[in-house]
Amino acid sequence: MPAVPADPTVLHPMPEQPRVVLLKPLVTSPLIEVGEFSYYDDPDDATAFETRNVLYHYGPERLLIGKFCALGTGVRFLMNGANHRMDGPSTFPFPTMGGSWSEHFDLLTGLPGRGDTVVGNDVWFGHGATVMPGVRIGHGAIIGAGSVVTGDVPDYGVVGGNPARLIRTRYEPDDVARLLAVAWWDWPAEHITEHVRTIMSGGVADLEAAAPDAAHE
Repeated sequence: MPAVPADPTVLHPMPEQPRVVLLKPLVTSPLIEVGEFSYYDDPDDATAFETRNVLYHYGPERLLIGKFCALGTGVRFLMNGANHRMDGPSTFPFPTMGGSWSEHFDLLTGLPGRGDTVVGNDVWFGHGATVMPGVRIGHGAIIGAGSVVTGDVPDYGVVGGNPARLIRTRYEPDDVARLLAVAWWDWPAEHITEHVRTIMSGGVADLEAAAPDAAHE
């Protein structure tokens, strides 16, 4: 029988585990983009991801998450709306409280922002990780449980701690370049299906040999 890819449009890819949701068919905000098969796991209410896990998202910055990312319970993305003024004696946002204070809303405009938050493909987030505004996380990275990611993470980097520090890289620089060139996450679904074992447990050369455009005799 021909290999059949998984369905990226199903909300619950594991029907017996409603705690797991695919994010692409879930999100509705135009400011959030998620690639196919990226999922979130939460025993409480995984379907509330947009409101419980993407915080202070008042726009216009976007949250961009690639394909095949795994997000553990409690992973949160803090967006630029969390910023407060820090150039005066108080950081309190008086104008948001209403009354005559709202006449001073200009004091909250033009706060510095770090731009979009961008997550590459095939990134694994451990339980309770927090990502600060404007961070860019490279392909194949691993974010340790409880990490607070305040700066950019390189491709295939492993980070942990608060603030998160680079612990190691999963591959040597030359191999990282080869993996990025292969970009298996962009392969046709049928081809991925045929080579799941290589993608999960093969070496870099094995992955290169399995690529759709590899020269085969």
